[in-house]
Amino acid sequence: MGEEFYSIIKLVSGEEVFSLVSVDENDGDPLLILQNPIIMKLIHHRSGMHIKIKPWMDLTEDDFFIIRSDKIITMTESNDHRLIEIYNNYIEESEEEDMEFRNPNELNTKPSSKMGYVASVEKARKELENIFNKEIQENQSPE
Repeated sequence: MGEEFYSIIKLVSGEEVFSLVSVDENDGDPLLILQNPIIMKLIHHRSGMHIKIKPWMDLTEDDFFIIRSDKIITMTESNDHRLIEIYNNYIEESEEEDMEFRNPNELNTKPSSKMGYVASVEKARKELENIFNKEIQENQSPE
């Protein structure tokens, strides 16, 4: 496997991906190994330019992806320190969020009245039926 470098890659799908990349020469058919690829989009706003960042693949927890060279239109090594810093900060924040989410104490929390859990389904159903029946009786009584 080759040396790692930051790269902007234009895929045949039209996507532009920013990633830490290494190249694996696989029997003369190079494979790109992307580590935590992201999509950066420039947004122009009257307050200035902003960069929107999102993971390349939303529904996976994998960090590494392999792409064949025939799926790439072009790629360029990026030495832009601002982009690299944005990328690294995003990856660090994502990892911290994953660690917080995977906290086993949070996953085993039981509902309480402070969280809005105030009755069983059966008890709530009976109370709602009583309210409904009371409303019907009030509307049917002559005034």
